Amino acid sequence: MAKNIVGFNADYPNITQSLKMYKRGLKVQKPITQTLAKGPGQFSLGASPIYLKRGKGARVWDLDGNEYLDYNAAIGPLSLGYCYPAVDNAIKKQLKDGITFSLMHPLEVEVSELIKSIIPNAEAVKISKTGADVCSAAVRVARAFTKRDKIFCCGYHGWHDWYIGITSRNLGIPESTQNLTYTFEYNDIESIKASLDKDVAALILEPFIFEAPKPGFLKELAAVCKANGTLLIFDEMWTGFRVAIGGAQEYFDVKPDLAVYSKACANGMPIAFLTGRADVMELFNKEVFSYTTFGGETLSLAACKATINELIKHNVPKYLDEKGALLKDGYNSIAKKHGVDKYTKCFGYNCRSMVIFTPEAGNGLEVKTFMQQEMIKRGILWAGFHNMCFSHSDEDIAYTLSVYEEVLPLLKEAIESNTVAEKLRGKVLEAVFRKTTNYNIKPKLQPA
Repeated sequence: MAKNIVGFNADYPNITQSLKMYKRGLKVQKPITQTLAKGPGQFSLGASPIYLKRGKGARVWDLDGNEYLDYNAAIGPLSLGYCYPAVDNAIKKQLKDGITFSLMHPLEVEVSELIKSIIPNAEAVKISKTGADVCSAAVRVARAFTKRDKIFCCGYHGWHDWYIGITSRNLGIPESTQNLTYTFEYNDIESIKASLDKDVAALILEPFIFEAPKPGFLKELAAVCKANGTLLIFDEMWTGFRVAIGGAQEYFDVKPDLAVYSKACANGMPIAFLTGRADVMELFNKEVFSYTTFGGETLSLAACKATINELIKHNVPKYLDEKGALLKDGYNSIAKKHGVDKYTKCFGYNCRSMVIFTPEAGNGLEVKTFMQQEMIKRGILWAGFHNMCFSHSDEDIAYTLSVYEEVLPLLKEAIESNTVAEKLRGKVLEAVFRKTTNYNIKPKLQPA
């Protein structure tokens, strides 16, 4: 193993304080987690830390004082790293002047100008707080502009009624609302062509999740939508500011009618943007209502401005691509070396890759749980992803690969001896309802 660069317990981490806090939380919170990806369903209860107390760079410390390398990036927002000085200083400077005001603040204009300068389709910019907010605002204005009701979607687009009605957790969503949204299979342009009709207001998708678009898919999709009078919306929560400064629309040279951004643009502070055509966005001035008291909250705006300037200054997307490639390719090389490649591989774009397990590995959730506990034991907070940030160093990556070098043979032995389940120290991880390869509703072919 490479030099141990993470301070943690000699054995599996002691999580006594995490468990105590968890028991307190269960008495007063429903649900216990504010987002599924951070909760005990995705981090093995009993074997993983439950609460984090602080972070610095690419490292975090849990409530018991255990230190970990973090490849989750706070589920996306940390493009630079925890407590990044330029961003923290911008927040502190603005804090001296105030947080939220009774009139608009100049930062609203300054940040919008910055966004317009780097996002190809940003003829106009709308500011909000969360990804779900701007996704819903995009859908609402698309319906208003086209005077149509149906929505086609592909990926995860937040918790609001128009989207979540198509998932297994749709209790409380009127059936009439559920029936207005349809899902389609990524990269299947022929299915989309056959299914689009004159009632479809917008088609929204993540430009990529892990699978790459087929050559020409996104350009053809834009052309098909335009021909049908359907607005194309890019959900760039993950791709924005990571694959390129201007997001996937810059990277693939495809300009959607509308696009939504959050996560990476403010290094952890809550802010989101809707960008798009001026004629569509004009409807927000009078006809379409979408406002929030905290849309002009200045600490997030200051953080966003500082973050984007750092991303540009250091060409962070190039850094994420280069360092992420070392991890992704390194993982696959180690898996092949130890004969584990028939059970697992790492794929996706270098800035955000994912470890998956093949059917030959057995119960995928049990196998992932085993892998997680062994990575956590060695000081890596692991959930199957390499969400890269600018603070991940060559030393961090070398250590992580040395851990994979140690853990993958253990995984192979557990699979081939059929002892994965009995080796687990905590609960088996849960499946997340929002798998994008398990379509809840496919577009219905229209009669000839």
